[in-house]
Amino acid sequence: MSTIKILNGTYRNQSVKNTVFTLVKGFQTGKKGNYVTVKNDGQFAIAIAEVKVKVDNITDVEFLNGEQIMGDAVSFKKDAQPVESEVDAMDRIASRFNVLDEMAKACIGGDIRAMIVSGPPGVGKSYGIERQMEKASLFDKISNSRTRFQIVKGAISGIGLFALLYKFSDKKNVLVFDDCDVWEDQDALNVLKGALDSGKTRRISWNKDSRILREEGIPNTFNFNGSVIFITNLNFSDRRSNKIKAHLEALQSRCHYLDLTINSERDKMLRIKQVHRDADNGLFADRDLDASQSDMIMDFMWDNHNALREVSLRMALKIADLMKISPNNWKVLAQATCMRSQ
Repeated sequence: MSTIKILNGTYRNQSVKNTVFTLVKGFQTGKKGNYVTVKNDGQFAIAIAEVKVKVDNITDVEFLNGEQIMGDAVSFKKDAQPVESEVDAMDRIASRFNVLDEMAKACIGGDIRAMIVSGPPGVGKSYGIERQMEKASLFDKISNSRTRFQIVKGAISGIGLFALLYKFSDKKNVLVFDDCDVWEDQDALNVLKGALDSGKTRRISWNKDSRILREEGIPNTFNFNGSVIFITNLNFSDRRSNKIKAHLEALQSRCHYLDLTINSERDKMLRIKQVHRDADNGLFADRDLDASQSDMIMDFMWDNHNALREVSLRMALKIADLMKISPNNWKVLAQATCMRSQ
């Protein structure tokens, strides 16, 4: 029988690390995530012969017989695709965020009309775009010119979107919809399709009577020459209900679509490590922590990522704040405030 070592996993909220098991069924994905089925030969103090241990990724499992076994009987031997190393994964993620910076600059310069950025919350999607916009708006601030950029969060109606597009309709103006719920409003989607059309002239109209437009002096039709960036925590393709599927497909065809490829808890942790690696003086430079303290935070998050309320850059900074206010008791504080109850 095959034996495996689970490098990092959980069973009934109990951490499983560097533990050897007899394999029953290999790496599988179910409704509750990824797992492997192993024999309980005394590793768990329960009267159950076979257990399913949850893991984030196949790289959390080491197959001691040299094979990677998935499912019941499928084996990938020496010709299998190599597992992505931590350094390679961090470089992949960093490359995607470099692409995000370049695309944001192109939108600000008016060279790209629209972009959708997809990725989980708390990995720095908004920060990178806001930083590029702040750099580009420095001259506007110095000259007291009207700002050319605006970030929109929360909900917005179709008529509200039409009015906002008019106010930022000039070339090199940029509207950023940051997790703004426009995907379920058919009026908003129809307006966006017109604003982001691939034709030379992007003329949009509001053909319903509107007191709001009259009071604000907004015409019922105008040309939109600006750019739009959508930042979303959702996988865009998974939101395609039958009711609005055609609208979303039409909208996506008008936009550059950037998936940041952070698709697992391991990827989220490696994004945090990548930012810490690449940032000047590390992720916690503003917290006045030394290298040893920074390493302790990273180790704590890696060891407890399955129990954290959220694996994100925000969580890393929260834990850093706890270390700063209580260097000797920060772990107790983090367990109480940053981790789910067991």
